[in-house]
Amino acid sequence: MAQIGKLNAEGKVDRVRLGKTELMVSAVGLGGIPIQRPPEGEAIEVVRHCLNLGINFIDTANMYGNSEERIGRAIAGRREGLILATKSHAREGSELRQHLELSLKRLGVDHIDLYQLHCVSNFEDYEKSLAPGGPLDVIREAQAAGQVGHIGITSHSMEVALEATKSGFFETVMFPFNFISDEAAEKLIPLAQEHDVGFIVMKPMGGGLLENATVAFKYLRRFPETAILVGIEKVEEIEEIIAVMDGDPQMTPAEEAEMERLRARLGTRFCRRCGYCQPCPEGVPIQMIMILESMMKRFPAESFFPKWGTEIVPLAENCARCGECEEKCPYHLPIREMMEEHLTLFYTQREAHGFA
Repeated sequence: MAQIGKLNAEGKVDRVRLGKTELMVSAVGLGGIPIQRPPEGEAIEVVRHCLNLGINFIDTANMYGNSEERIGRAIAGRREGLILATKSHAREGSELRQHLELSLKRLGVDHIDLYQLHCVSNFEDYEKSLAPGGPLDVIREAQAAGQVGHIGITSHSMEVALEATKSGFFETVMFPFNFISDEAAEKLIPLAQEHDVGFIVMKPMGGGLLENATVAFKYLRRFPETAILVGIEKVEEIEEIIAVMDGDPQMTPAEEAEMERLRARLGTRFCRRCGYCQPCPEGVPIQMIMILESMMKRFPAESFFPKWGTEIVPLAENCARCGECEEKCPYHLPIREMMEEHLTLFYTQREAHGFA
């Protein structure tokens, strides 16, 4: 597949056509989860620094704590030329309407360029989202009223993403894609191109678990038709990524070897959040326990540990170690062992942050 540079002659991030939306978004966009973590002033500076680099694509979500509000403060007076995307996980029309109104208020805008159904990762949620009077209908009403420009969907389920992409209902699809979770390359990205649906890369760094930005982004440069969203907490992080995008797209032999080493080491211990392991007969939220490490790295400690320690982690005590989840996992992950490791890490980090 052809590779292209991602900085233009002015040193700004190049643009990618986002499918049938015809929006020209920066090849690297700002994902809004990590800016919840630093002090507000630093978070706002991170967003503004990204804007100064020519990044014009910012994505957040209703459920990302103070992310929308911080972005709103950062973009005040700089709305022109920005492509703002946000999301709602609502599965009922009335709830989505509330989320949309709140997002408009938090962002300080009267128009959201791309509004997405968030984390639709099973067909029950997909059908709820498409039901008459449901979330999709409400977004369409907002679109007709000028509050929303385009409609997209995000998912962790390949089957749901494929169905949504060919449905004709959505102009963009956001899906995890990196050199370990590379399943989208075979069917989903080609299908998106076939239907002119913009493909948005979620988790290019594996939700914070892949720490080699050079390897991660050189791999993604092999897919120039995609728009990449990356969560940024510090200015240095986006500077490193931009340097990779501005450099030689070809991996060196050492980088290729490192990618293969990481694939071999992490590929057998890397949860894709596909959900095949669920439901657990004992009610354990397996998928949530499997991503504890990633969530700890991305969300603020003061909101993460109390909530997860009360609502999610205690349910893991119901595990009967029956192994049914491992039998269903298409990637043959040692789920029981990994859950124990993640729980130990959770309790250790919770105590270290003073929330024990």
